Amino acid sequence: MTATKRMTVSQALIEFLAHQWTVDGDIRERTIPGVFGIFGHGNVAGIGQALRQLNVQQPDLMPYHQARNEQAMVHQSVGYARIHRRRATFASAASVGPGATNMLTGAALATTNRLPALLLPSDTFATRVADPVLQQLEQPWDTGLTVNDAFRPLSKFFDRVQRPEQLFSTALAAMRVLTDPVETGAVTIALPEDVQAEAIDVPLAFLQDREWHIRRPVPERDALARALAAIRSAERPFIVAGGGVIYSGAEDILRRLVEITGIPVGTTQAGGGALPWGHPQYLGAVGATGTAAANRLAAEADLVIGIGTRYSDFTTASRTAFQNVGVRFVNINVASFDAYKHGTQIPVIADAREALDALKSALEDWSIPSSLAERIASEKQAWDAVVDAAFAPTGLARPGQSEIIGAVQSATAPRDVIVQAAGSLPGDLHKLWRVRDTLGYHVEYAFSCMGYEIAGGLGVKRGLQALGDDRDVVIMVGDGSYLMLNSELVTAVAEGIKIIVILVQNHGYASIGHLSETVGSERFGTAYRAYDPATRSFQGGDVLPVDLAMNARSYGLDVIEIAPGAGAIDDLKAAVAAAKASEKATFIHIESDPLLYAPDGEGWWDVPVPEMSSLESTTRARAAYESERLAQRPLLGDEAETR
Repeated sequence: MTATKRMTVSQALIEFLAHQWTVDGDIRERTIPGVFGIFGHGNVAGIGQALRQLNVQQPDLMPYHQARNEQAMVHQSVGYARIHRRRATFASAASVGPGATNMLTGAALATTNRLPALLLPSDTFATRVADPVLQQLEQPWDTGLTVNDAFRPLSKFFDRVQRPEQLFSTALAAMRVLTDPVETGAVTIALPEDVQAEAIDVPLAFLQDREWHIRRPVPERDALARALAAIRSAERPFIVAGGGVIYSGAEDILRRLVEITGIPVGTTQAGGGALPWGHPQYLGAVGATGTAAANRLAAEADLVIGIGTRYSDFTTASRTAFQNVGVRFVNINVASFDAYKHGTQIPVIADAREALDALKSALEDWSIPSSLAERIASEKQAWDAVVDAAFAPTGLARPGQSEIIGAVQSATAPRDVIVQAAGSLPGDLHKLWRVRDTLGYHVEYAFSCMGYEIAGGLGVKRGLQALGDDRDVVIMVGDGSYLMLNSELVTAVAEGIKIIVILVQNHGYASIGHLSETVGSERFGTAYRAYDPATRSFQGGDVLPVDLAMNARSYGLDVIEIAPGAGAIDDLKAAVAAAKASEKATFIHIESDPLLYAPDGEGWWDVPVPEMSSLESTTRARAAYESERLAQRPLLGDEAETR
């Protein structure tokens, strides 16, 4: 007879999660090391009670952490997951209605980034005994529909536990997806509030330690042979290193491969850290926000070797980056969905580490032509000089963003982690930041979610603490993104978690302001100014008297304000040094000039401009757009592959 334990559904789920382990080679760690939760009537007596019960009986089994915003809970989970290379994440529990829907943006971000996050939104009564309950959405054409159905297109796994007996199969299926490198993303288990509190006899086997081994598939023999043949016949190969390199722990093998072969490397945003800045084969970022060095070599490449990349429009510069008429693609990816992109006939569906190891062993006797090696060195040296110039002090009262980045770079340690997500900072960091550590560059640029920075950075710091790593986490954020979601600063203060937040004050949306000007929309609606009733716009009014430094101070952070002036950059360096020496969370505020731009990396991004307009600025922008669009290519496979 099967041994059981009488428990509620919530108690069983929380205890089940506490016994899940991820195994990746020699590494074994808790898959779900904790739960974020904001309680309401939908979960306070279910998940909330279960967490409290464990807190009393076994406080270390499943730690609970407060949050101030449901979306931010998921962002913290994603930050944690990335620093743990997708081996671990947090669960996020929310109440019904608005508490649940606040997690939708976080779910989309997790899935877009292929990073695991477990979402536990509460749902309305399964029995419908009290329909409609507080915060319940009703639709006459489908009375069974709830707001949690909105998670379906955003999740890699979705289920609703309508009966207690469903918990067992649902929980196991959820864990499979959460730990699968191909399928991972947002995993959502909707929990009706009445079912959460129902009792069931739980088999003890369900509550025992369970291991989930991460799959590291090796490349198939024929696929590897085709890839090797393509590489050996290439004269100008180029590697695009994506996040998959880091998630699989393949950075050391990548380094050895390119040292043997001499193949140049450009990185995506997620791939930042795959090689350190100073490596001879590393040309920096590639694509729309790439370096001129990487983009020039990518444009001439006859073979692009994509490793663990989704090939987003920023990576391909909206399909203008790869200009060689006969360019072919060897796409190495654990997911066939990504491996087959750009019409390639040379997909290698395998783990990045396993595939690179196989390539390295087979290419010991091959290297690029000496002429290409000389070109790599020349382009790298030239771009290094461009960055040096961008970082050079100007003495301006309000320095440009490039100069600010340079100051932060010089004041941080090589292993510190830089965190960013949205606005103009990701693009400038991508081409300028000199990454010195594999985990030192954390820019969420798949969903590029304004408001991710502080919550995500907090998750990064939690993840480092769990690893026993005391490096600093430095979050750079513009005022626009800060205003979107800054409440987790309170969480940092409450738990004594040290983060360093550097707010770059632009008095508006710097990135979209620049883009607006580029597409002929004249920066409309992008500046934070007082409303002008006469023009019905925010274009020419006074700068708003908003004090974000005071806002951060009110949360309980140490605050350092950099006064505009010739010494602003030196003051910023000193402020970062002071923040690093402190044991508390620190907020640094500096004014910038948003009209001073980073150096051009010769990338392009497709943002359509209206074909018709009465604005002269838009007409000019349309002409420029049509000219730039001529370089776009369909990338559906080349003639050499189809012959």
